[in-house]
Amino acid sequence: MKAVAYQNSQPITHPQALIDVDLPKPVASGTDILVNVEAISVNPVDTKVRNNVTPTDQQYKILGWDAVGTIVSIGEQVTLFKPGDKVWYAGAINRQGANCEYHLVDQRIVALAPKSLSCREAAAMPLTSITAWEILFDRFNLNSESKGTLLIIGAAGGVGSIMIQLAKQLTNLTVIATASRPETQSWVRELGADHVINHRQDLEQELLSIGLDNVNYIASLTHTEDHFAEIATIIAPQGKLAVIDDAATLDIMPLKRKSVSVHWELMFTRSLFETEDMIEQHKLLTRVANMVDQGKLKSTVANDFGTINAANLIKAHALLESEKSKGKIVLYGF
Repeated sequence: MKAVAYQNSQPITHPQALIDVDLPKPVASGTDILVNVEAISVNPVDTKVRNNVTPTDQQYKILGWDAVGTIVSIGEQVTLFKPGDKVWYAGAINRQGANCEYHLVDQRIVALAPKSLSCREAAAMPLTSITAWEILFDRFNLNSESKGTLLIIGAAGGVGSIMIQLAKQLTNLTVIATASRPETQSWVRELGADHVINHRQDLEQELLSIGLDNVNYIASLTHTEDHFAEIATIIAPQGKLAVIDDAATLDIMPLKRKSVSVHWELMFTRSLFETEDMIEQHKLLTRVANMVDQGKLKSTVANDFGTINAANLIKAHALLESEKSKGKIVLYGF
């Protein structure tokens, strides 16, 4: 099968950073399904793994943790799906990724894809939907009755783009999104943010400009270290903070006085440890798909980089590393 992979961790400018390869087609067993991958999207985790993980014994490492495709075979313990089903999922970080023609994935983290979206549009959503959902409803324990204010720092990226929509659809929160450029500010407004402020300015002053002196919930999606002193100032007493980026150090002592709870979200935790509630990702992706088909959520695809190959994936990684992307980057077909 065709795949895009690497053998040594390299900067994206290196000619071997990502390469086109041919590898054996996997075989499904147990609770795995084998998916003929039709579309993928690219996430910051792809660039982080490529920059930091070198496979052992010169084996090929395949990236890619967002996919839409058709099931071609199933393991003997599979009960949720059958061959021919169109599915979407984000996969597991401790297994090979989906930048390949045929991909093995556990049924418990897979759901039927939305019927109303193309494969390209759907591929933009699984990983970020899981991350945003788990922050809002598993870490913050929000529900349809929840009120107050939610600040999303770095809201124009993939996770923020779907979090805005989920929060507006499934809670009563006022959503404040941060974005620094005219195009990203317009993007988050279109997605439903109630207010937009600039994270390159003083966040306390930016909040005051819209009549707020604190916020109940903060989802810090990027550059948490840079914003942490401001976060400690603007979060409300007994507020909740969720973090997804990789801060080198994070001294949370300034939050003690306010009894702030801190949640570090990694959407791969359930699959990495095969937790008892691993199937919750199947359930939440099913609900997200239904919301899409009901017209309550829209795809966050912003860039289509064409065919799935090394050259196009290199361009996608480079754009993500520039920190100038918005929404999601998708690729389709081999």
